[in-house]
Amino acid sequence: MINLILCGGSGTRLWPISRTLMPKQFVKLFDDKSLFQLTAQRNKKVCESFYIVSNTEQYFLAIDQLEEDSKFLLEPVGRNTAPAIALACMDIEPEELVLVTPSDHLIKDEKAYEKALKEAKILAKEDNLVTFGIKPQYPETGFGYIQAKPENDKCSILNVELFKEKPNLEIATQYIEENSKLSIQNLPLKYYWNSGMFLFKAGVFLEELQQHSPDIYEACQKAYEKSQTITQNQKRIIHEDMLAIPSDSIDYAVMEKSKKVKVVPCDIGWSDVGSFDALYDELPKDRHGNTKSQKHISIDSKNNLIITNDKDIATIDVEDLIIVDTNDALLISKKGSSQKVKKVVEKLKEQKSELTNIHTLAHRPWGTYEVLLEHKNYKIKRIIVQPEKRLSLQKHFHRSEHWIVVSGTATVTVGDEVKLIRPNESTYIKMGEVHRVENRGKIPVIMIEAQVGEYTGEDDIVRIEDDFERIYK
Repeated sequence: MINLILCGGSGTRLWPISRTLMPKQFVKLFDDKSLFQLTAQRNKKVCESFYIVSNTEQYFLAIDQLEEDSKFLLEPVGRNTAPAIALACMDIEPEELVLVTPSDHLIKDEKAYEKALKEAKILAKEDNLVTFGIKPQYPETGFGYIQAKPENDKCSILNVELFKEKPNLEIATQYIEENSKLSIQNLPLKYYWNSGMFLFKAGVFLEELQQHSPDIYEACQKAYEKSQTITQNQKRIIHEDMLAIPSDSIDYAVMEKSKKVKVVPCDIGWSDVGSFDALYDELPKDRHGNTKSQKHISIDSKNNLIITNDKDIATIDVEDLIIVDTNDALLISKKGSSQKVKKVVEKLKEQKSELTNIHTLAHRPWGTYEVLLEHKNYKIKRIIVQPEKRLSLQKHFHRSEHWIVVSGTATVTVGDEVKLIRPNESTYIKMGEVHRVENRGKIPVIMIEAQVGEYTGEDDIVRIEDDFERIYK
């Protein structure tokens, strides 16, 4: 059985800790582990290998957090879950069982999870498409629902009747009430939360996709046949071919139409950690209900979510607040209102703010950079280039740059000149001049970059050559 991990999504409801280039699945929120790491750790016990679908930026984040070799399918642009799963399944033997999981969900009861997988494997081997229904604990309006029905009076196998959209509170409450009546009679529940996890044979899924969404299947087949094999474990879809694939979810494209869908009911301590309210429920708390933090000084405060990196936060006589502090942004919200964080992100995008895209400390395939100071006409960064890595050959239209090396030895290209820059030495790159920095040594190169110009945004980059085949950033 292969674990197909989907890494798409930017986790906007967990802004400002989650950004486009550091989405929530890679943020280390649980005992210095990310949701992505916990997903791999959990499924390593039940699967022989991993197949990970991600974009180029997330590929390098995933590589840094994985402990074992895995296969990767790189998407230049997201087209939702149906194409992502289809492209991966085309690269997998038809009879192979594929466990599809998001990368950003939390499962606390692993014994119950493994039991559900055993039940699902039996159904999947019989050529069914199996989904996992979470027993709902309350009338949640942020999840989709699965309406199920027993196959017969003597059988515990449940068929999927309908996939329900996210309901309003009145309808969600009706679902819970109907479930309660069935539970009293010791009958299978009718409604379940849609977990977004699936198990099936790769070939069976592709057959159902071809039957019910032939346009997606054909476009995926063309894209897969023209895909680039970068390494033995890395395949990349060409940008234009990916754009030609219709965007659709697995639910709409296949699961709602197929007659082969079964649901396995689960009570596995599941959470999609889709909001700060959900995150509060999962984090350890002190005796006053505040999330534990050595940086939080609490005076008569209770039931607060406090997240901070380096800054001490003191609260006095407050309760039921969400306080999230990062180096460049501060979020304060009432508990119960954190779903509105998406509206904040929308406003920032309207303002074309970098706050939705990247942290002041940014991870790159060649290393990291950290913004130390930023003003209207200048920006100061600390750049770390790892051994045997180099930045893209590039130029800028709106800024000049000064580089000062403080550790290691940098090989610097400026125009036609290539030279070594040692600690306490510097170089200057004029606006519009082609340049690159490379680390050919054994220790990281650390340097300070001073940008000066009318615009210092991260999108002022023209890439001429790039080891990581990025178009920008």
